[in-house]
Order: sequence, then structure tokens, then C-alpha cells
Amino acid sequence: MSKLAAAILTCAALLSAGFCGTASAQTARPGVVPVVAAENFYGDVVRQLGGNHVQVTSILSNPDEDPHLFEASPKTARALQNAALVVYNGADYDPWMDKLLAASKGKGRTTIVAAQLMSKKSGDNPHLWYDPATMPTVAKAVSQYLVQADPANKADYDARLGVFLASVKPIDDKVAALKSQYKGVPVTATEPVFGYMSDAIGLDMRNARFQLAAMNNTEPSATDVAAFEKDLRERRVHVLIYNSQATEALTKRMLKVAHDSHVPSISVTETLPAGKTFQTWMTSQLDALSVALQGKTQ
Repeated sequence: MSKLAAAILTCAALLSAGFCGTASAQTARPGVVPVVAAENFYGDVVRQLGGNHVQVTSILSNPDEDPHLFEASPKTARALQNAALVVYNGADYDPWMDKLLAASKGKGRTTIVAAQLMSKKSGDNPHLWYDPATMPTVAKAVSQYLVQADPANKADYDARLGVFLASVKPIDDKVAALKSQYKGVPVTATEPVFGYMSDAIGLDMRNARFQLAAMNNTEPSATDVAAFEKDLRERRVHVLIYNSQATEALTKRMLKVAHDSHVPSISVTETLPAGKTFQTWMTSQLDALSVALQGKTQ
């Protein structure tokens, strides 16, 4: 957190001096709406909704890095200063965004915050994109902005929104199918990344205190670690869900216990993997969960 704070202060100082406004990370073409998305899955959805009418810069886009270790930079600040629309998660998942936006005085800039749309606040599980209701809500807000900002292309925006909303329906169908078969089945996770999706399916998610400690970069208690291991060794849970972007020593330890105890494990990520859309990303993870709930390993 100290490195992050220092980086934010550096950007703020550069902005105040006028240095960060000299260029953008990606200069939009004339007639194109410049958009910055804090996370690349929001950026992907904006691209689907805007097509050639938008130019999107996604800040968090490396699926091999832990998003919690992200360090802001002057390049990030420049992109924000030139954006007409900024989309980010909120709920303290990307707190550097609020600080950089405050330091970057972009004219006429609109912000769309998923947490505000979903009535979530600091202290709530911030992994909102795993809630099946989040992306349709964000998409509608983005489309509404694009229509207002570029009314000449309203027909295209309306059509693209319709296509997007239809394309996420299979995700809802998969969730409903899993719920009908596995509601109440006990599972566990190293972090609450998949929490909202787990709730939508109706799974019995165990070891919540352990997950919160891991998410907040604090040591879980010995009691919570022991309870987690007992669930795995005694196969009280059917699946272990882990965040493959934050594989600390304790996560690796639990993965080994799960493997030795023949408890299937699946990985989930906090960043959209390369070559996938939001829809294919969610679908592939639900498919992996379905296989694991059947007691199969991959």
C-alpha cells in the first residue's frame, strides 16, 4: 500500500504541475469517444457496446499480476485526463481511481461506478463483476451515456446493447441450471472473488473469515487455517475455488491439501484473460465449476 500511495501522490503532483496533461496514453480519433476502464472486463463490455465509436484504454489488464499490487503511474493519469467516460468498480477495489480522478481535472468527464449502480459500499465484497446482475446494469448505464454523448449513432448503440443483453442470458441459464442441481452444496475458497456467483448458484460457501483475511492481506487466525484444512482433509467441501492471480504460500498450501485429499479445485481470476470476452470468461469458469462439482478433476 505504501508504494501505491507514493505512486498516486507522484501522479497528483505531476498533474498539478501540468506535466501529466501533455499527452494521453491513447489519443482518440476525431468523432470517437475516449473511454478509460479501470478493469479490462469493463473495458471489454464498453467495446462491445460502442464498437468503432469508442476508443478504450483499460488500466488493469494483465491476468498474470495481482490487481491488489497495482501501482498507478503518470501514464494512467494522462489517460484519465483525456477520457470523456471513465468506468470503474468502486467499493474500495480500485481506490486509486478516486484519487487520480480528483487530481486529473478532465473537462466534461462522466464516471460510471459499478458499486454505486449496485448499491454497494466500502466493506462489501468488491468483486462485483461476478454478480450476474452487475454487467447488464453497467451496460445499460454505458449505453445510455453513449446515446447522450453521440446521438447520431443511437441506432447502433441500441442494437449493440440488445445484442449484449442477449449474449449474457446463457450465463444466467448456466447459473440457474447449477442452482437447480447444487444448491446448498458446501464449497470453500481462498478469497471471496467468486462470492457473488457462488451466492447466485446457492452454494454453501465456507471459511468466510479466512477469505476476508486473505483478501485484506492479513494473516488468518490459526483457528481459521485449521478449520479450512479440516474441511479439505475430511472432504466436508466438494470444491476448492482459488484466485490464481494471488497464489501466496497459504493458498499453495491449501491447494496441496485439496489435491492430497482428492477435493477438486478450480481457478478464478480478477482480470479478463487475453483472447476472451467477458461472456466467454464467465462461461468457461462456470463450466469448470460444473465439472468440479461432479467430483472430477481437470
